[in-house]
Amino acid sequence: DWEWLNHHNERFGAVLEDASDRMALIALQGPKALQILQKLVHFPLDQMKSFTCISEMIEGVGEVLISATGYTGAGGFELYAYNEGAPELWKQLLEKGSPLGLKPAGLAARDTLRLEMGYALYGNDIDDTTSPVEAGLGWIIKAEKKGDYIDREIHVQQLKSGVKQRLVGVELIERGIPRKEYPILNASGEVIGRITSGTMSPSLKKGIGMGYVVSSCAKSGTEVYIGIRNKQIKAVVVPLPFK
Repeated sequence: DWEWLNHHNERFGAVLEDASDRMALIALQGPKALQILQKLVHFPLDQMKSFTCISEMIEGVGEVLISATGYTGAGGFELYAYNEGAPELWKQLLEKGSPLGLKPAGLAARDTLRLEMGYALYGNDIDDTTSPVEAGLGWIIKAEKKGDYIDREIHVQQLKSGVKQRLVGVELIERGIPRKEYPILNASGEVIGRITSGTMSPSLKKGIGMGYVVSSCAKSGTEVYIGIRNKQIKAVVVPLPFK
């Protein structure tokens, strides 16, 4: 992100500062996140719209940037604090949240939630070699509107003519876990795509994944196979989010 901003800042000359090493991020996610965080701040959090942020002072912590964002599908906030105040913020959140069921969770646990929701992860399901149209994210680019942005011409053409591959959800019918870069095959054993994210779903108790397949095989209900070691494990293309 830092390299990208600096590269494109050549046109604008904005003053950029990388504060990453001085900041910590704690994600408070789940249906009771608002109720828990409200115990620490005065601002009425229910007035915040998704993808907005505010700055608040929290006693014992200092300034905290509260962002109404998250990638679990359950709602919540991402809290940016200076390193020296982050341990106290963690402590206060657990004190206020434990009676409501709040528990610490690592990134791997959080990743299963975003995958169950069918949320694309940068570096896995989307990167600078993929298109928002291919990833089913055409709704965010507003290509039909006048004005210019990076790669707009490519997106407009893809929306008109279609794409060669599409990001889909796959659910294993047989036992197994689809891992990143595992091949996706058709009934004849031909490679038609690859897994970009995969796990054992805690909610569904079965292997799930996302991956790119040729557009002709992207329809929900299409039977596919996942190459796991020397086996071909039966799976099916399903709509997102996983259910």
